[in-house]
Amino acid sequence: MSDTESKDEKKPIVIKNATDLQRLKLEKLMKNPDKPVVLPEPPKSKSLAPPPDFVRNVMGSSAGAGSGEFHVYRHLRRKEYARQKFIQEKSEKEKLDDEYHRKIEQNRRQAEERTAKKRAKRLKKKRNAKLKGKKPKTDNKETASSQSDSSSGEEDNDALKDSTKDSQNDSSEDNTVTEENRNKLNE
Repeated sequence: MSDTESKDEKKPIVIKNATDLQRLKLEKLMKNPDKPVVLPEPPKSKSLAPPPDFVRNVMGSSAGAGSGEFHVYRHLRRKEYARQKFIQEKSEKEKLDDEYHRKIEQNRRQAEERTAKKRAKRLKKKRNAKLKGKKPKTDNKETASSQSDSSSGEEDNDALKDSTKDSQNDSSEDNTVTEENRNKLNE
């Protein structure tokens, strides 16, 4: 048996998909959990060298097509084109980043406006329910239990009416507000 186990261990593992590869890497890491994991650093943004302050090989006006200085000119030209391309790509990337952050900020503001609107609607509904003397619905269980109790309870309804009258009589401001709301509802 030990021979077959050693053959299985020596058998190469075939990776069929990404999950197999990930499983294999995790198993390798978990064999020695004390060993620190090396995480590669993110790639740094490359930057080109600034243009030279002093160009040593200045070509004169007499440099022709067959001149030996052409390779120097070509090198400087390529370097300058690469620098300009890098600057353009960098500005384009900054523009896209600004646009992205502006879009995120706009989405956040719109979400806040929606939540504020819904919050105001909830509070208004709660206030109106309080002014009418009704309790706002909080749970389905409470409504189901109140429906089963309502069959036995005209006494409960009388007690509820008495409690709402007491709460309305507590302050004169509440009375004026409820009268105004009743007038608005009647219209």
